[in-house]
Amino acid sequence: MTRWMRVVVGVLVVLAVGGGAVPASGSGDRGWPEELRLPDGFRPEGIAVGEWPVGYFGSLADGRVRQVDLRTGVGRQLSAPVGGSAVGLKVESGRHRLFVAGGSSGEIRVVDTRDGVVLAKYKVAGGFLNDVVVTRDAVWVTDSFLGQLYKVPLGRDGTLPAAAVTVPLGGEWVNTPNSFNANGIASTPDGRALIVGHTSSGKLFRVDPATGVAKAVDLGGESVVGNDGLLRLGRDLYVVENGSNRIAKVGLRPDGSAGVLERRLTDHRFDVATTVAAYGDRLYAVNARFSTPPTPTTTYTAVAVPRF
Repeated sequence: MTRWMRVVVGVLVVLAVGGGAVPASGSGDRGWPEELRLPDGFRPEGIAVGEWPVGYFGSLADGRVRQVDLRTGVGRQLSAPVGGSAVGLKVESGRHRLFVAGGSSGEIRVVDTRDGVVLAKYKVAGGFLNDVVVTRDAVWVTDSFLGQLYKVPLGRDGTLPAAAVTVPLGGEWVNTPNSFNANGIASTPDGRALIVGHTSSGKLFRVDPATGVAKAVDLGGESVVGNDGLLRLGRDLYVVENGSNRIAKVGLRPDGSAGVLERRLTDHRFDVATTVAAYGDRLYAVNARFSTPPTPTTTYTAVAVPRF
């Protein structure tokens, strides 16, 4: 098989996965690439992986979304540039939908993972829409500049609403002026509340989704400084500490009120890692390279590390 033919086959595999092919087992990832090359000048920040071995990456530069086959590293543009940013994103399993936080554009987009069609847009009076989590009945988006979250309620059959809802943060939540505040977001293990990272303070907060009341998660005196993306798998919460180029693992109580900082992982390939997603036995971390001046020729990657 020629090199050209291998590339074509790889692209067809990506298209098949996006259209609903049977997913790989997740444990047979030996031989999969440990580094995923993204287009030069792409400026990635977020990553999402659903039930298929496919990663979705958003561009801070122009809002486009790229789809990459985790098994081959072959990618394609899923969603075209929109003139703004694509920051955090999450896949909604079973419905082929990708929810994208639009940064300073104040826009939440819903993209079809099969063909890149924009299914819906929600405009909110936001400061900087940063990260996303999909729960049983809603999609939640953080705002790093304003003390509030945005809720996209989902109907019982997954129907998208006409508008998003703003939920102010209260309780122990305090915004730090001229700094990044709410960043990563996840649900608690019991599914009844949200966990929101506060970047400038190094704290995690449990947020009541009905009221927005926030209470600091008891980490036994520990902190996760510079926390960025959050990923919960069961009772394990993975927290990316972007300034330290490491991923912290926190074992949470079911209700998310407390947790134990169990371990940290770093890798020489991390270059201001911001967010993380998982597939099988691997974690995939995005290198945003914020300390490197962005140019049209600046290279960007995501790297795979063992799930720990």
